[in-house]
Amino acid sequence: MQRINLDQIDKRLLGRLQHDASETMNDLADAVALSPTACWRRIQRLKDGDILLRRVHLLSQEALGLSLTGFVMLKTNNHSEAWLERFSKEIAALPAVVEFHRMTGEIDYLLKIVAPDLSAYNQIYRAIIRVADLTDVSATFSMEQLKFTTELPLDF
Repeated sequence: MQRINLDQIDKRLLGRLQHDASETMNDLADAVALSPTACWRRIQRLKDGDILLRRVHLLSQEALGLSLTGFVMLKTNNHSEAWLERFSKEIAALPAVVEFHRMTGEIDYLLKIVAPDLSAYNQIYRAIIRVADLTDVSATFSMEQLKFTTELPLDF
């Protein structure tokens, strides 16, 4: 993937879109001192460059009764390509898994899960261990979320 050079206008546009993707083109254009047409062209370039991936709505975990956030650490002795492909596909298909990372260091994989409660986590745990042969599964649970953002830093 070729990296696009971003100027200050691009960064201001991206910042505003990350904060609220429902802003009108006219409001965005005014905010970055461009005409709506020029603003639209920049946004299209950012989409074509795979910087703007998709538009979503963020949901409230609490309002949906998903008050448990857990981080599940997995270890395995199997590191074959075929195993990884099957394992990745099956773990990614679990709705409670909202993030899935292959790690360096002592753990092989890290999952972020959301669930209503510990009983629901037990069902998730059972689904995880059915998927693959693992040497260790451990979890920690968030007591309080001190920061949450989907906005990436743009001052680099």
